[in-house]
Amino acid sequence: MRIPVWFYCLSVVLPSAGSIHAQDKNRWEEFRSFDGRFRVTAPGNFRLKTDSIATDIGTLAWHTYFFENAGSEAENVVYMVSYVDYPEGSVHHDSTELVQALFEAGVEESAFSVAGRVSWTTKVKLGQYPGIFWRVDYKDGRAVIKTKAFFVQNRYYAVQAVMRRERSLNTAADKFLDSFRLFE
Repeated sequence: MRIPVWFYCLSVVLPSAGSIHAQDKNRWEEFRSFDGRFRVTAPGNFRLKTDSIATDIGTLAWHTYFFENAGSEAENVVYMVSYVDYPEGSVHHDSTELVQALFEAGVEESAFSVAGRVSWTTKVKLGQYPGIFWRVDYKDGRAVIKTKAFFVQNRYYAVQAVMRRERSLNTAADKFLDSFRLFE
């Protein structure tokens, strides 16, 4: 199976201050997506964007929930959770070699899509499901994207925090990335 180039659809740049919502550090709330079958804790209200992506295995719907905040006090400028469902039988979380190849392609494409470079990767798990955690530095080293991605049956999830480089070790990114859970 050919790995689609679109696998990692990310064209995030640091947003302009005029188009962003203010962040209240005490306002973290749990967000639930029943269609996405997940919950996550975030500092603001998510908006949804769904793109149709043509691939060799058909047209797929790429769903992205995101919250933006570019205020000067913001620890992270974007929080995102994306998911895409592959057709039944095309990918499964226990297809070890294929899932690993798709993770590697996702990491490479994420850096390519923002003209950045991968700083590190590490394997992670979400319960029994395989995952990968990585960091991409971009915008000439001025911005960072941290991503945790997982395969759950035939669904790919990407949980991301985007920040300025000088805030790359903030606890809000960890709080967000670590709060991602699936519905039972």
